Amino acid sequence: MHNVSWYSRFAKGAAHFCGRPLVFALAVAAIATWIITGPIFGFSDTWQLVINTATTIITFLMVFLIQNTQNRDTQAIHVKLDELIRATHGAHNVLLDLEELEEDNLHEFKLKYEALASAARAGLVRGDLDTGTPEP
Repeated sequence: MHNVSWYSRFAKGAAHFCGRPLVFALAVAAIATWIITGPIFGFSDTWQLVINTATTIITFLMVFLIQNTQNRDTQAIHVKLDELIRATHGAHNVLLDLEELEEDNLHEFKLKYEALASAARAGLVRGDLDTGTPEP
């Protein structure tokens, strides 16, 4: 169950490491150093190319690392929510894999739940309780 690929371990570790305040401070220091060296290099094209190339490469690589960790986190949240739906008496099991539906089908479910929320708000105005399930 815990057979995690080297890339997943690397992506998770790199994303965790890069999210630390120290790494942000190092990035700010690198940019400050680049700005300070501008007059030394006469604000040349090469001087500008250094920061442009470095930031482009770092951004390009970070997109993949962040996307990997985001995908894994989203999948874990979906599984946890699916388990809550499955284990809750009276819950609709048809909702278990909504993320797999086409946009039109998903929109139909959204409209249904928006109508339930609207009815519940109207009920609150009348003094009704906002607990329980809306089904009879």
